[in-house]
Formats: sequence, structure tokens, C-alpha cells
Amino acid sequence: MSAGRSHQSRDGHVLVLDAGSSSLHIALFAADGERVAERDASEPPGPAAAAELRNFLSEVPAPAAVGHRIVHSGPHLTGHTLIDARVRALLTDVADLAPLHVAPALPVVDAARELLPDVPHVACFDTVFHKDLPAPARTYAVPERWRTEYGLRRYGFHGLSYSWALQRTALALGRPVDDLQVVLVHLGGGCSACAVRNGRSVDTTMGLTPLEGLVMSRRSGSLDPGALLWLQRRHALSTDELDDALHRQSGLLGLSGTSGDTRDLVRARAEGDAAAELALATFTLSCRRGIASMAASLDRLDALVFTGEIGEDQPEVREEICSALTVLGVRGGLLVPELEDLMREGLRRIDQAESGVPVLVVATGETQQIAVETRRVLGM
Repeated sequence: MSAGRSHQSRDGHVLVLDAGSSSLHIALFAADGERVAERDASEPPGPAAAAELRNFLSEVPAPAAVGHRIVHSGPHLTGHTLIDARVRALLTDVADLAPLHVAPALPVVDAARELLPDVPHVACFDTVFHKDLPAPARTYAVPERWRTEYGLRRYGFHGLSYSWALQRTALALGRPVDDLQVVLVHLGGGCSACAVRNGRSVDTTMGLTPLEGLVMSRRSGSLDPGALLWLQRRHALSTDELDDALHRQSGLLGLSGTSGDTRDLVRARAEGDAAAELALATFTLSCRRGIASMAASLDRLDALVFTGEIGEDQPEVREEICSALTVLGVRGGLLVPELEDLMREGLRRIDQAESGVPVLVVATGETQQIAVETRRVLGM
């Protein structure tokens, strides 16, 4: 099948590849959006990716296109785009802006393009959702040279997750996307919050890299930049030491000393583990701060929406976040019975009916959104 023919195909399958620092999720979607097959690779992305992908492809219908999740677009790519030699080179240039995500994804891109050379490959970026951030929201208060010559600015992430969650929120509320003002919260290994006004991202907690913002599983989130200078000067920590500590040894893991998984920490807290209690309290406070700061970029709050693995599956954490957001009109905690049908559609409403701001839970839909965006780019 040639790339040109696949552009015209309207009934072909789309292969979705979502590579992380230690995982590779493979999924195949039919034209109607149905997930035909999926697999989580047993090995981290790398040399084994080609074999894992080859085995998967041997068991499923041939795809008409491939969509790749790429976390960071960098300054030169502002939309989801067909991967050619120029785009592939630009992806290498931005790998250091999201080292946990882009670097592992590139070998998967290369392996897939080698295995499937005659179908189009599309890069779907988490940053695209935030490409029209207002100037005050995307600008750091740093010297002009840093902003103009070095390109220091806020990009924002989790955009594929937010795109999916926003559409589902509109469905749940029975309102058009461009009439909604909502705060979306993605809580998983990485965590962020985003303010959406009339269908567009107007503020978000992550910045130049996916390290800024909320406390995360193993990432620190925001901290005083003076602390980093002090650690370098007083304790002679190297750039590599800081990088490893902030990306891999901080967050919930650094606070608890035992786990970056909220499920483990909820159990440990119930058993009297003080470090787990502090970790969860610090995490939920960070989330509330992020949500409140995002609400400050809106005229009203039509809904608070949780997604991501923690947001979807950790009711104790959601409840602790919502119970202390009464200042925003949020009163979460009880499932609304009449929305049982929405639960089967990957939607839940957990606020007390008609007593405050709607609080929704949307099943994570990044892979589905990649398939949607791939078809949109190719006109499929």
C-alpha cells in the first residue's frame, strides 16, 4: 500500500504507538474507532521494540497509517504532522526537552517506519493542545535573550489526554465544547492541570518541560529555582545528579521513601505509615493549588474533570482533592445515579447532584485521540 493510497483510505486501520521511558503500548483501531487489538510490550522501548512490533503486526490486519505519541513538539512544529526526514530530524533536536519521553519514542518511530515503509506515519504531540496559550500564560519572567534566542517558554503537556477528556466532558454535560470553561486534571505517572476556555487551553501547570507543576509519581514538580542553585553551590551536585533526582527520585517516591504509586501509599497510610501520609497530603495539596490556579484563568467553572490513571482509579485521592475545594464550589464524593449509562461510556460524574460544580471522571483516552488525530492529518 502506498502512502498516497492510504491517505485516501477511509476504512483502513490505524496503528497507534505510545512509547514511554519504560513501556510501549501498541494498539490498532478500526475506522469506527473500535480498538481491534492492543498489547503492552514486556520490555522497555529500545532494540526489542522492532521485534515486539513485528510480532504484533503478524497477528492483526495491516494498518493504513501509524500514529506516534510524541510528547514534545519543540518550537518548529505547531501541529500534528506527517513524519518525513525533516520532521524526524527536528524530533531529535527536542529530545532533551522531554528526556523521559521523546528519547525512548524515537527508536520506536524508526523501527515502525522501517517495518511499515509504505504507509504514512504521523507524529501526534502532547504540546499541540496548548499551542495558542495566551502570551502571559506562556511567557516566563526571564531576560529577553533567554526568551528570544534560547526559546524559553511554556509549552504544556498531556494535550492528547486533554483533547479526549474535553470532548467527553462536552458529551456528559450536553454542551458544545466552545461553550465550556473547565479545569482538566491529568493525574498519572506525570501530573498536570489545564484551564480550558471555550475549547482552548488558556493556562497549564507544566512548562518548558514536563517537570514543572504538580507533584508527580517520581518527578518533583515545581520547586524554588534558588534551591537548585544552592544545591549546586553548597553541595556540589552536578547537572546529571540533579536531573536524576528531579526526574526519578522525587515526587511521591521521594516523599514516602517506598513507592511512587498512590495505591501503595493509601494502603501504607491506613497502616500508620507517617511518610506515606505526608506524601499523599503533599500531593493532594499540590493538586488543589494547581486546580485553583487554573480556575483563576477562567470566568466561571463549568466542571472539574479528572483523567489519567490516578484520576480515573484512585477515589481516595480524588475525594481528598475535592473535599478541600469548596471555595471553588466543588463538592465531590458521591456518584450521581442517573449517570450510570455514562459510566459505560468511559464517563462518571462524582459530585452531589445540583449541589455544586460538576465533577467528572473521564477514562484515559490518549491512544484513541492519537488515532483520531492521525486520521485528521491524513484526511482518512
